[in-house]
Parts: sequence; C-alpha cells; structure tokens
Amino acid sequence: MFTGIVQALVKVKEVEDSPGLKHFVLEMEGDLVDDIQIGASVAINGACHTVVSIDGAYVAFDSMEETLKKTNIGSLMQGDVVNVERSAKMGDEIGGHVMSGHVFSQAEITGVKETENNHVVSFQVDPDTMKYILQKGFIGLDGCSLTVVDPDKEKGTFDVHLIPETLRVTTFGKKGKGDFVNLELDSRTQTIVDTVEEVLKSQSK
Repeated sequence: MFTGIVQALVKVKEVEDSPGLKHFVLEMEGDLVDDIQIGASVAINGACHTVVSIDGAYVAFDSMEETLKKTNIGSLMQGDVVNVERSAKMGDEIGGHVMSGHVFSQAEITGVKETENNHVVSFQVDPDTMKYILQKGFIGLDGCSLTVVDPDKEKGTFDVHLIPETLRVTTFGKKGKGDFVNLELDSRTQTIVDTVEEVLKSQSK
C-alpha cells in the first residue's frame, strides 16, 4: 500500500533491456534505503516494484512485460529521474489517499498553463476511462496523489493544479506537453461505478 506522497526524485543509474524484461538500478539514499530488504515493495512513478538486489545505495528492480506495456517504465533510460515512495507501514500518516501501485493506463499531458501562483496541467485519456474520473475526486499520476479538476467526459480530458512543493519534489517539475504519466484510478470510485452499472443493467432486463 502507498499514500501517493512522493518521497524523493531518484536517478536511474543503470538499465538493462531484455525481451519482455527491463532490469534497472536506482541510486537511493538516506531514509529511502533505511531497513530496505530484498522483496520490499517500492512505487516507482506510481508502479509497484519489488526490490531484487541491494548494493549500498544502489537498489535494483525488474519490470515485466505487462508493466512495460501499461506504464512509462518501459521508456526508462539511464540518467532519467523517477518518483519514488516506499510502501506505507502500519501507523504511518496517510497524507494523500490509499494507492495500490497498480497502474491502470497512461495519461498524456496536453498542456501546461503557468501563472504567477498556479501551475495547471491538462491530461488526455481514453474517454471510456472518464467514468472513473470525477470532479474533486482522487487520482494517482506517476505516483502522486492529486485532485481532479474540470473533467470533460466527452473529450476525455481533465486538469490538476500543482503547488510549488509538488513541482520541486516530483517529476512534474520536468514534464511538459506530449509526456506520458502513469494513471492509477481510485479503487473505491472504480468499485462504486462498476457496481452501479451492474445494478442498472440487471434492472433493465
């Protein structure tokens, strides 16, 4: 389980691509490697990964074919930076919202609007996904817990507003139009929407 509060921007130290598999090493320091063990779960750009080896600050992960197809992990290269969050522990404060690290799809950044006190990012997704994306609802984007603004179900678009601290500690400070981010839907919203649809279908028969 994760909270959607990114703990650090971390550099990709090494990448090795094989058919259906990407092995990569992150340079993690400080609290990120305290008590970390092989088998631990770590959210990388919001996608849950398992630690496969540790060498000091260098922590390695494997990403399988399904993850490579559905997430932006497939395009990772040496020197890139990623959002990292260690899994939550019992008693931790949930500052964002409960997230699983299971990416649903990707969202494309279609625009960035900056004013003196605002940084608004616009996204495009498959219109079929929009039934789960509600005004003021939770959403996970590259592992960040964010609030949906101005969803347009017909166009398949929505916005998020980012504070300076989010821009500083996450990849959103470096992303722009045409970039893709990993999208995790709020599981509670998804369950409610799917349940209501099934009930309405059964009543119409």
